[in-house]
Amino acid sequence: MSVPSNTESTPSNWRLVARMFGLAWRYRARCLQVLGLQLVLLTLGLSGLSLTGVGIDYIRHVLSERGDLPAEKLVPFPEEKLGFELPRDWEPMRVIVLIAGIILALAVTRALLNYLYTMAVNKLVQQEIVIHLRGEIYEKLQRLSFRFFDANSTGSIITRVTGDVQAVRMFVDQVLIQSVIMVVSLTVYVIYMASIHAGLALACLATTPVLWLISGLFSRRIQPAYARNRELMDGMVQNFAESIQGIQVTKGFGREREDREKFERSNQAVLAQQKQIFWSVSLFSPSVGFLTRVNMMVLLGYGGWLVVQGQLALGTGLVVFAGLLEQFSGQVNQVANIVNSVQQALIGARRVFEIMDAEVEVKNAPNPRRYPRLQGEVRFEKASFSYRGVESVVREVDLVVKPGQCVAILGATGAGKSALMSLIPRFFDVTGGRLLIDGVDVRELHLDDLRRNIGLVFQESFLFSNTVAANIAFGHPDATREQIEKAAKIAAAHDFITALPQGYDTVLGESGSGLSGGQRQRLAIARAVLLEPAILLLDDPTAAIDAGTEHEIFEALDNAIAGRTTFIVAHRLSTLRRADFIIVMEAGRIVQQGTHEELLRVSGPYMRVADLQLVDRGELQASAKVAAGAGGASTS
Repeated sequence: MSVPSNTESTPSNWRLVARMFGLAWRYRARCLQVLGLQLVLLTLGLSGLSLTGVGIDYIRHVLSERGDLPAEKLVPFPEEKLGFELPRDWEPMRVIVLIAGIILALAVTRALLNYLYTMAVNKLVQQEIVIHLRGEIYEKLQRLSFRFFDANSTGSIITRVTGDVQAVRMFVDQVLIQSVIMVVSLTVYVIYMASIHAGLALACLATTPVLWLISGLFSRRIQPAYARNRELMDGMVQNFAESIQGIQVTKGFGREREDREKFERSNQAVLAQQKQIFWSVSLFSPSVGFLTRVNMMVLLGYGGWLVVQGQLALGTGLVVFAGLLEQFSGQVNQVANIVNSVQQALIGARRVFEIMDAEVEVKNAPNPRRYPRLQGEVRFEKASFSYRGVESVVREVDLVVKPGQCVAILGATGAGKSALMSLIPRFFDVTGGRLLIDGVDVRELHLDDLRRNIGLVFQESFLFSNTVAANIAFGHPDATREQIEKAAKIAAAHDFITALPQGYDTVLGESGSGLSGGQRQRLAIARAVLLEPAILLLDDPTAAIDAGTEHEIFEALDNAIAGRTTFIVAHRLSTLRRADFIIVMEAGRIVQQGTHEELLRVSGPYMRVADLQLVDRGELQASAKVAAGAGGASTS
């Protein structure tokens, strides 16, 4: 059954940005280290640029003194910008070599610090933010109820844990850090340019407001495109996952070509959407680049005129200004990348925080009661359950199962059998009435204690790609080999396990490939009984196996059920007969209750099921006569 998603109002972009700032604040020490390195790099870069201008002015000064250049309208050499006074007996070449050596030393230092900066950023965003955030999301997924997984596709969840986490990382790396660096750098560049010549700085930066306007328009246009791209990526991943999981069905019906075409359509849809995004970005980036080139044209025209008029030095004036403007333009060009990154980060963050903010519907009470070992009495008192926004699937069920009793549940698809059983381990909580175990409301029990006292065997048992021993010990990883073998013997699995190539150390393929259905079920039973649970839940464990295998499973089930409170969803009379009593469900209610023999004496759903399965009418009548002779069997 599809369960509606539990979603709140969509958070605004500003709220998302604030939350991502909060995430970055956790790593503020590392962020400050990265920013500190960048400030040192900025200082070294400006120092090297300034010294380049000093060198050019010194060369012009020397040429002017020799008479190779006219001294008219020549700005004096700014010796004070060297930071020290040049000895008067030094040859010009010696001064030039000194300046060049200092510039080289600054360049080498800058290269080393760039390496440290790259390593610091990588450690921050890859080793800390991404790893920790993925861990938090995975931990949250473990606590969410089945309702969340019913409402969200596997493809969507996988994409959020992988690609969308990278988008949040992008915010810290390519938006937050780069934005701070850009703001600081632009401020320094503007102040430096204004100190050289305020009028020239104002003229060269006149196009900056136009740039911010274009950036705002681009931002509003590109965000919906990224949102749509994520939806298409979810669809493609989901398509791929289903293709792999259903490969046997695909091949069995000869639908390989259609399956390839379906995947190709989803793949092409992603490509077409990405082309639209790239087209928008490719228009925005050249626009920003054109505006920065306009600034350079203004510099050459106006700045060149100032040099000719003797109002601006060539080296520490025009050349340094040109270098600053080039650096300024480079930082401004980062606006395109930052705007592009922030849109991707917002979409990714929205999807990541949807998981982080998803309501944990089933959780421990503030002061849960601890019961490491339960006796196994299960009592439903007017218990009802409904999915959010969906009609009740369990309706006012009253049922008492004593410790050690086995109750079978029969009903058509959608009758509420599995939903009823899912309330016991609190996969969902009752929405009406109560469910008590050993006289305590399950909502007051600690979840770990509750679930460790419950063994589960599903119709299709999932096995992990691990050893046989590890699969059996999944719920009790500290179990000894002796305990594992004991559980396998109870489940009638020991003999076939020892016949495997490496016995209990045999590594199983995906989902237990290479084992028969009966073998997989027996491993699942062993996994359940290893916990020595007080309660055992069996969801139609023999539905998908043949009669021969069913006999093997019954041998294991008889051993597993002994002494445990057991609920078993079943449709076969061979299974139903083994129960102490049977309940029949229709539309979420218990409509019949009693032993096999009692129910055969009453017209109703159970009789109809029995009639269909007992082909020989005489066998049915014989069974009824035996039941009538038994008379007075008690019910629970």
